[in-house]
Amino acid sequence: MNKQANNQQEAYQMYSIGQVQRGTDGVYLKVFDTYRPALKQLGQFSHVMVFWWADQFDTEEFRGVLQSNPPYAEDKLTGVFASRSPLRPNPIAMTTCKLLDVDEEAGIVRIGDIDAFDGTQIVDLKAYFPVCDRVEQAYIPDWLVGWPEWMPENGIGLEEGEA
Repeated sequence: MNKQANNQQEAYQMYSIGQVQRGTDGVYLKVFDTYRPALKQLGQFSHVMVFWWADQFDTEEFRGVLQSNPPYAEDKLTGVFASRSPLRPNPIAMTTCKLLDVDEEAGIVRIGDIDAFDGTQIVDLKAYFPVCDRVEQAYIPDWLVGWPEWMPENGIGLEEGEA
């Protein structure tokens, strides 16, 4: 804690556990052999939170961007901590995805969609627990009111041709 107060930076090591794969048969997460045992019972859940590394934004320039005009509210300047922008000091992103199927042996997690490019590195998966991952009286600023109240069934992923 004292390091934070002194504005010192500390480095952490992260490991990729798999990759986002986009194909003609849909979108899935390919989990590396080493981590396949961690998939046990994941298929019992309806949704999974996928934490991924926004590698296309992992540059010194993008990591230095602390404010931007988000694409969903271009007339508003926000800090990156008040946005879902991949431009941030650590380009970690998270998408809650509908779970379609889990093949533990093959390391394949089929999902409805994800807003990540083909080949994007996955850094963690967490089962979605409504009691922990949603709040009863959440609110957003007025400038975001036009967004849907719930995630569409197939998610908000990349449009065809963007991946």
